[in-house]
Amino acid sequence: MSRIHDAFHGARAEGRAAVVPYLTAGYPSPEAYLETATRLLEFADLMEIGLPYSDPLGDGPTIQRAGEAALRAGVRTSDVIEMVRVLRERTDKPLLLMTYVNPVFAWGAERFFGSFAEAGLDGVILPDLPPDEDEALVDAAQDAGLETVFLLAPTSTDDRIRTVVARTTGFVYTVSVTGVTGARDRLPDLSPLVRRIRAHTDRPVAVGFGISGAETARQAARVADGVVVGSALLGRLAAGEDPAPLLAEIRRAARVE
Repeated sequence: MSRIHDAFHGARAEGRAAVVPYLTAGYPSPEAYLETATRLLEFADLMEIGLPYSDPLGDGPTIQRAGEAALRAGVRTSDVIEMVRVLRERTDKPLLLMTYVNPVFAWGAERFFGSFAEAGLDGVILPDLPPDEDEALVDAAQDAGLETVFLLAPTSTDDRIRTVVARTTGFVYTVSVTGVTGARDRLPDLSPLVRRIRAHTDRPVAVGFGISGAETARQAARVADGVVVGSALLGRLAAGEDPAPLLAEIRRAARVE
């Protein structure tokens, strides 16, 4: 079994949903990013690494600002590969890259995925790629040994769910709202969507876009196998605060009730 599968299984054995923090690689600096990511790994089951990108269509203002700052500081794809390499030396927990497809095209899929896999990456999340639109690119990721993760939304039809889960080998990333990322005070009822997804796959289902603290983590953990949190952590970083206590709080709240 893969590290990703084991992480979700291990969290469930502890009676909670898996905790998946997201940080933008290289923000606020490569050194500070690695230090923060290492602290967060103490409370994480999986780690999501955001590749800074100039046109992040699915990201809200907090993640956009972090990406812009990293790019202005000169962080590039090759730098992120090295950050993955450092984190892999520090942990055996699953590491996943969140990237839009343009950086993949810029490098070439085989070179891009192969370089990240060699550095120790476990999987790749492709938020702007409908998997049926470029099956060769999906195959390239899987051929490099990376698990693939795609997004589903409250508007996804059953046909769309079937198409997406057929190309998903890691976990199913469920978007809580029709919109961009960002911390929210409360999530909508996701149980109907999660039930429909589970009717078509036995892959773990994780909820993102909106997890802000204990209450939203509790809501997500009631219906899903994992909770993804990004903007709330980056907001703490932007304010000069340590995001680790927030992630610890989310982990405590993600109990299966």
